[in-house]
Amino acid sequence: MRSRLSLLADPMIAVLLVATLLALALPAEGELRETARLISSIGIFLLFLVNGMRVPRGEIALGLRNWRYFVPLMLWVFGVMALGGMGFAAVATPLLPPLVALGFLFLGTLPSTIQSATSYTTLAGGNIALAVVGAALVNIAGVFVTAPLFALMAGSAAVDVGYEAIIRIGMILVLPFMIGQALQDWTGEWVRERKARIVWLDRTVIGIAVYVAMSGAVEQGLLHMFGGAIWAWLLALTVAFLLLAHLAAWWAGGLLGYPRSDRKAFMYAGAQKSVAIGAPLAAILFKPEVAGFVIAPLLLYHLLQLLMAAPLASRLARH
Repeated sequence: MRSRLSLLADPMIAVLLVATLLALALPAEGELRETARLISSIGIFLLFLVNGMRVPRGEIALGLRNWRYFVPLMLWVFGVMALGGMGFAAVATPLLPPLVALGFLFLGTLPSTIQSATSYTTLAGGNIALAVVGAALVNIAGVFVTAPLFALMAGSAAVDVGYEAIIRIGMILVLPFMIGQALQDWTGEWVRERKARIVWLDRTVIGIAVYVAMSGAVEQGLLHMFGGAIWAWLLALTVAFLLLAHLAAWWAGGLLGYPRSDRKAFMYAGAQKSVAIGAPLAAILFKPEVAGFVIAPLLLYHLLQLLMAAPLASRLARH
């Protein structure tokens, strides 16, 4: 189990690295960039259509009934973590390029990642049922909440998040998800039987979105703007955000009076962040020349959370 959850065994890391390196070596420019962006949008539509088909409506209803866990988790992910992202963005503003600093706010408004949150909760000996339902509900909410929340908190000072972007998100993320939910009675079993293949749909779509975003950043001078000092500050701030998020989520679970198994589920669902939502959302929300800078903290956070999650889960399981 531990080897399957290790960093080197996670194919998503390879997908993100390949997409980033390909963008650095062969960025999509001109007409090719527009074609790649169109392919990315189609892929994102299909991905969220399938997501709507595979998230059982019964799990959503079950989670809504468990309000004592669900409501604090939602407030934590889209309230406390969003405010934390805003705080780190303010700290990062004089140290990093403005769009990279803004990426911490974008990171803070994202939902948690379902697969990692549930896998590491299992490894830690936590409440698996809560982890599955809680992470799924947070991801569903993120489709509706993250974009307007980010737009509200970011304002127009750095990035113009207008109504057109929100409409595009509705058409490419929300609409296919709702269609998938409506078709679930006829397609749910078919999708679940092909779970392994659909995981690669996730990875492929995310990889394309990252490639398009990083291509735009490379065209805007990413390699020249990111010197050693900027990388050092970006790494330091991301590590600090990651550690603070996990420690605070663990403390909050105790303050809420959760048993230890529920605290483990709350920590992983509350502190981890989803590149599966973040990369496609950034591809829709921002222009390619902007998106690559904004998702830089997210990509690094995702890598670091995988580095930390398995050893932390093993320690929690022993104690």
